[in-house]
Amino acid sequence: MTSPAPVLDVNDLAIFYGDRIAVNGISFTALPGKTTALIGESGSGKSTIAKAVIRLLPPSARIDRGSITLNGQSLLAASSRTLNTIRGRQIGFIPQDPGSSLDPRIPIGRQVGEILRLHTSEGRQERHDHALALLEKVGLPDPGRCFSQFPHELSGGMKQRVLIAIAVALAPGLIIADEPTSALDVTVQRQILDLLDRLREENGCSVLMITHDLAIARDRAHDVIVMQQGAVAERGLSDSLFSAPHSPYTRRLLRDSPAFHPRVPPVRKVAPAQVPALEVSNLTITHRTPGGRTSPTVRNVSFTVQRGTTHGIIGESGSGKTTILRCLMGLIAPISGSVRIHGADAFGGRPGDRGPFRSMQLVYQNPWSSLDPRLTVRRIIEEPLRNHFDENRSWRLQRIHTLLERVHLKPDILERYPSDISGGQCQRVALARALAAEPDILVLDEFVSALDVTVQARILELLTELQNDLGLTFVFVSHDLAVVRQISDTLSIIRHGQQEEYGRAESIFSHPASDYTRTLLQAIPGKSASDCL
Repeated sequence: MTSPAPVLDVNDLAIFYGDRIAVNGISFTALPGKTTALIGESGSGKSTIAKAVIRLLPPSARIDRGSITLNGQSLLAASSRTLNTIRGRQIGFIPQDPGSSLDPRIPIGRQVGEILRLHTSEGRQERHDHALALLEKVGLPDPGRCFSQFPHELSGGMKQRVLIAIAVALAPGLIIADEPTSALDVTVQRQILDLLDRLREENGCSVLMITHDLAIARDRAHDVIVMQQGAVAERGLSDSLFSAPHSPYTRRLLRDSPAFHPRVPPVRKVAPAQVPALEVSNLTITHRTPGGRTSPTVRNVSFTVQRGTTHGIIGESGSGKTTILRCLMGLIAPISGSVRIHGADAFGGRPGDRGPFRSMQLVYQNPWSSLDPRLTVRRIIEEPLRNHFDENRSWRLQRIHTLLERVHLKPDILERYPSDISGGQCQRVALARALAAEPDILVLDEFVSALDVTVQARILELLTELQNDLGLTFVFVSHDLAVVRQISDTLSIIRHGQQEEYGRAESIFSHPASDYTRTLLQAIPGKSASDCL
C-alpha cells in the first residue's frame, strides 16, 4: 500500500537572523489526517519554522537554503498575491495568545466573517450564517450571543475556540497550531485539544503543532520532532520516542517534566503550637456588577498555611483564585471573614494600615511584563531597597550582589534590560526583587507557567532551595497540576468562588473526594486517568 502524499514537505531548511543561524538544515513532512509536533525549548527554532511555512518571517530573517512545499506547490517561490490566497484557504493558523490575537474593537462574528469575505463570494447573509455555523461547530455556548460579543467578554478558552473557527473556516489542508493551549486551564486545554483532534479527523487535514509541553505532544501527536538550537535532536513516532528516547537532550527534557518524572512531594514537620504564617477564615469577597448590584465572587474560603510550607491553590479561570490573591495582598477587603498574617488581623487596623502585609511579596506570572522594560536589572532590584531601607548606596549595591548570588545570577547581568535576558533569568530577577524587602511569605501567581520545561525545573529547584535556606512560606497559584503536586504541602481546590477541597496535597491527589477534583486530575496531559488517581 502506497503512503499518502505529504501535505507539507520541508527539506534542508536553513534560516538566519543576521549572522546567527536559527534553523539549521531541518527536514520533515506532515501527512494528511496526522498531527506532527515540533517540541523544544524557547529559541530552538520551532516558531521560526512555523512562520517560514506561512511566509511571515520578520524582515531580519533570511532563508539561506532549502524548500517548503504545500501539496507539491513551492511556498518559497510563491508571489505575495499567491500567498494571500493560500493563507486561510490552504493553511489555517492558530496563534499562541488568544488574548492578543483578536481585534478588541470588532465583534466576534465580524472577525470570523472576515476570512469568508476575503476568500469566498458569499453574500452578507451567507457569511453571517456560515460564521454562526462555525462558532457552533467549535463548541461555543450560545453561538448567537457570542457572535455579537467583543473579545473582552469571552474567556480564554472561548477566544481560543474563535481562533480555531477562523483557522478551519475554509477547511484548509494544513493547520499550524502555535502553542494553542499554553495559557489555558487543564480542563479547557483538554477541550481545545479534543476539538482539534475532532476537526482533523472530520476534515482529514494535517496539524503541525508547536509546543514545549511534552505531555501534550505524547498524547496528541503521531510524529514528533525534537528541536535543539535550530537542529533536530531526535524524531520518530510518538509512542516509540517517548518510551525509548535515544537523544540525551530528549531524555533531559523528559527528566525535567513533572508529568513524566514527578518528584517526591515534600514532607515537612511543623510544630503544632507554632502560629501559622497565614490563616484565611470564612473569606467572602464581593464585586459590583455594571447594574450597581453586588455579587459574591469568593464565598466562605478557609485554609491555613504553616510557616516554611507551600500552599497550592488550583482552579479554572474565573474560579476566584486571583481575587483571593488580591485579598491576601491587601488590594481587596473582604466583605466578611478574616485574613491573619503571623497571627495579626490583616484588615483589623486603621484604613490604609499595611503593616501586616509588609511580610508578604507577590511575584507575577509573566516574567517579561512584570519587570519595567525601561530599567536595568540593577535598578529593578534596587527599587525595593530604596523603599524599605534607609541605607546608603554602598550598602544597596552589596545587597544587590547578595540577592543575585541567592538566585544564581551573575553580576554581569546588572546593566542589562529585561528584553536582553531570557525568561528564566527574568523570573530570577523578579524573585530577587521580591526577596529584597526581606519577606517571609511569597505569593507566586502562575510563577512558572510561561517557562519551558527545563527552565521551569531549575526555577522550582531554586524555590525549594530558598524555602529551605530562608524558611520562606509560599502560596503557589497554578493551573498546572503536575507542578503543584511536586511543590505543595497543602492544597485548596477552588471552583466558582467556593472551596471544593482542602487538605494535604498528596492526599487530595491520591484520593480526591469531589467529582470536580477527579475531573481536573483526569485532564492532566501525559497521563491516563488511572495514573492520576
